[in-house]
Amino acid sequence: MSKLPKIIAILGPTASGKTDVGIFLAKKFNGEVVSFDSRQIYKNMDIGTAKPPGSPGNGVYIVEGISHHLINTVDPDQDYSLADFKADAINAIDDILARGKLPILVGGTGLYFWAVIDNLDIPKVVPDKTLRKELEKLSLTEMVKMLRTKDPDSAEVIDLKNPRRVLRAVEVALAGESFVKQQKKGKQLYDCLQIGLNWPREELYERINARVDEQIKDGLVGETEGLVREILKHDSHAASHGVQDDSERLPRFARNDIWALPSMSGIGYRQMGYYLRGEMTLDEVIEILKRDTRRYAKRQLTWFKRDQRINWVERNDNRMAGDLVGVFLNY
Repeated sequence: MSKLPKIIAILGPTASGKTDVGIFLAKKFNGEVVSFDSRQIYKNMDIGTAKPPGSPGNGVYIVEGISHHLINTVDPDQDYSLADFKADAINAIDDILARGKLPILVGGTGLYFWAVIDNLDIPKVVPDKTLRKELEKLSLTEMVKMLRTKDPDSAEVIDLKNPRRVLRAVEVALAGESFVKQQKKGKQLYDCLQIGLNWPREELYERINARVDEQIKDGLVGETEGLVREILKHDSHAASHGVQDDSERLPRFARNDIWALPSMSGIGYRQMGYYLRGEMTLDEVIEILKRDTRRYAKRQLTWFKRDQRINWVERNDNRMAGDLVGVFLNY
């Protein structure tokens, strides 16, 4: 029987109801949530990340009275690596444990989970500016082809529509490492019960489509434009793009490399960029966003299904999840 501290992980594809399950379990078992979402960590990115409504409180984000860690902690234009996340997540988990509460990890970013659960040794490949300049000359198609050759495992699971993510994966592969095939360290830190939320594919896709419609209604276009303007205030090159005030039309400076930032290149904001730059109509972008989100969910499921340790519950069944946790904790 493991003597390691016990933690819970709630994972699954986007729009599967992970947030609600995490809050239910936190209330039932005296827990706090640690967000394992690679986008909700960014400040002011609320609609596009489907961030649950909440409020700041003593260094955490409060949702329905439950403390959520690692939400709204990083500026959208700030560099933030997997290694950074791992360190912050471990600090949050250990803090929760020290106060006698149950850490509940909630999110859909598989690599973030396993970096902590398996205590992965993150490849310390320093960004190579010279190499990146050469890679940036390639088309996305050419970079994807290179990645499939050098690191097929990474090519199977990362977002191949995200130029920055593909570039980084190629950079790591050329250094002889793998972006997703990390090596375990010798010592695990926690005894973790992993619970996955499994939806019939068509139902999940319907939930995704409905969420996108709601995000548009809630103002995703305006949120994206506001983020662009805010980031450009800190951009030393803003003046060369003619940014003077909020009356400036976005397409005049949309060529700025902010669209390559990890925060802005993710699903939701990247697609809004097509519209704000005048490359697509809003209706076209909405359909592209729904399609890309469905494809992302499929990749998430492919990745999660490989892990035989995950206990799958149907849809977002709070009762079944609660029963699994109760047995795990010997309640």
